[in-house]
Amino acid sequence: MNQDEQARRQMIIALYEIPGIGWHAIDKAVKHSLWRRDCWTVEELLAIGLKPKQAESAVRLYQEQPWKLATGESAAVRAAHAVVLTPTDQRYPDILRQIAQPPWVLYARGRLELLDRPAAAIVGTRVPTAYGRHAAAAFALELSRSGLTVVSGLAKGVDAITHEAALKGAGSTIAVLPTPIDTCYPPENESLFRRIARDGLILSETPIGTKLHPGQFHQRNRIIAALSRATIVVEGARRSGSLITANHAFQMDRELFALPGPITSPKSEGPNDLIREGMARIMTEASQVYEELPWLQEQSKRYVDSQGGSEPQSPGLNVPLSAEESRIIAFLRDQPLSINELHELSAIPFGHLNALLLNLCIKRKIELQPGSIYIAL
Repeated sequence: MNQDEQARRQMIIALYEIPGIGWHAIDKAVKHSLWRRDCWTVEELLAIGLKPKQAESAVRLYQEQPWKLATGESAAVRAAHAVVLTPTDQRYPDILRQIAQPPWVLYARGRLELLDRPAAAIVGTRVPTAYGRHAAAAFALELSRSGLTVVSGLAKGVDAITHEAALKGAGSTIAVLPTPIDTCYPPENESLFRRIARDGLILSETPIGTKLHPGQFHQRNRIIAALSRATIVVEGARRSGSLITANHAFQMDRELFALPGPITSPKSEGPNDLIREGMARIMTEASQVYEELPWLQEQSKRYVDSQGGSEPQSPGLNVPLSAEESRIIAFLRDQPLSINELHELSAIPFGHLNALLLNLCIKRKIELQPGSIYIAL
């Protein structure tokens, strides 16, 4: 990056971090090559279309902070162990350049190479049913094992389940935050946040120091959809954040899938509506992503190959089973069963049973089938 390009980049970052200066104001500054000027006046900035408060803030910034002399990341970004990406950077994801208003600035922490990989999003309610929890985990695990990076929003419920499962595969996961890159939201996901920062990627569009407000969730959902070739809605009410993500994906002409659910369940209203209105395809198996986007399978497969094999390997195949796990497998060898049926037969507490079933899926001892039915392998 030459000196002129570096000055443009620093101007974009400096303007972006001024409260009140939005996407269009920065676009005007870029189009008028303001980074090449030695000084700014309010009158000049008003003439290119900035609003009075925006112009005053920009002039004050230019006078007080010589951003043209800045090199590298700010102290706040370095303290967060993050980097800044702008459209001028080679590492900025090409898929975001395709949308109507690409983010001017992204803050990233972790494995930046995941931004170059094909990705699919899985989103849903913060309070999923057992059906939703199992579907989210199964979809995320299978897609990640096939080399596809799984994107979600680090919220409670479906998002957290999705990230946990995806971390176990070659594709790993990207968590897009509504908060600044140095702030985990919700706080109870701090441990997961740190694991993703180490083994996956944390991404945020929010400048460090910004207080949380509702609009940041909408921006977060837009980035989730934009990064992903396909979006899968597991569960969610009609006005939930997952439906906002789905609408963004639909408007961006991305593939959209939804997990069908009972017509009596409020948590399935959103996905069922998407299917009924023809916006989303019914999702019962993770492989449907590749059926609709066959070219994506070849792209994602290379990331499995790069980890030492053409097929995803199951990490727990040879690990001894616990007594409870062996009991579950014995029940399933007799006949396929739902989690509720297994709960009645085994008398294992429901929450613990849910964890055991997920572990057995990961170990490739059992498999979740359409209709939330488990079978022994």
